[in-house]
Amino acid sequence: MDIDLARTFLTIVSTRSFIRAAERLNVSQTTVSARVRSLEEQLGRPLFVRNKAGASLTPAGEQFLRYAPNFVQLWERARHQVAVPPGRTAVLAIGGELSLWHPLMLDWLVWMRRAAADIALRVQVGLPEGLITQVAEGMLDVAVMYAPQNRPGLRVDQILEETLVLVTTDPSVKPLSSPDYVYVDWGPEFAIHHGMSFPDVTNPGLFVGLGPLALSYIVEAGGSGYFRRRAAKPYLDSGKLHLVDGAPSFAYPIYAVRAANADEVLVEQALDALRSVAALDAHAA
Repeated sequence: MDIDLARTFLTIVSTRSFIRAAERLNVSQTTVSARVRSLEEQLGRPLFVRNKAGASLTPAGEQFLRYAPNFVQLWERARHQVAVPPGRTAVLAIGGELSLWHPLMLDWLVWMRRAAADIALRVQVGLPEGLITQVAEGMLDVAVMYAPQNRPGLRVDQILEETLVLVTTDPSVKPLSSPDYVYVDWGPEFAIHHGMSFPDVTNPGLFVGLGPLALSYIVEAGGSGYFRRRAAKPYLDSGKLHLVDGAPSFAYPIYAVRAANADEVLVEQALDALRSVAALDAHAA
């Protein structure tokens, strides 16, 4: 079977729309429809019901969804391993959210180069939805992120837990009453806990969707906000930032998303290294 047919099928399932699937795959809607017809002809059953709300799976489509991720993942894995560079024994393709790369994933990359030099690495930085799609399609062996969504054919494991702490550039100023307080979007769970802890902070003057950007901003311009302790540590050590006494901290778990049929030995080696790096950072803190 043409692997593009399975990939198109999975993209429609993910987006629930032929139109959005065509946009994501960068092909015409006619091409998407033709691929689905070809797949349905090969399987002998209709796979989708199309309506105004988009596209939903038929019972046959639900059955095919159990196998389609394996087709795509195995093909991509085979393609990667056939292209192993000379002198290396395997290729590991790993992705991570932007906010995780400094310092955690960067430290992991250095660790892997020293401790597992026989493994070739392919590294991606991206947004959660795109990273999960690449894992589902076999283009990544594992993706490291916050708050992943479950999809068929994927396995999600918590690998460590970060802590969000309230820091400020000026400990003499009450941080959340200041107009310089920066609200960082750490996701819906953080929003709930933040709202319960600070019910009066409903309309901050600056709302930022990316932690590293907000951290760089307050170091440069002054202010306060919640940040990952590991990322704030260099500034805390240098005295540029200060922990706010008595402020609550919030757990922020990190997860690894892998294909259910991933190479367990290779992926676990990488994740063990990531846990080791995190443990060293925690000990240093």
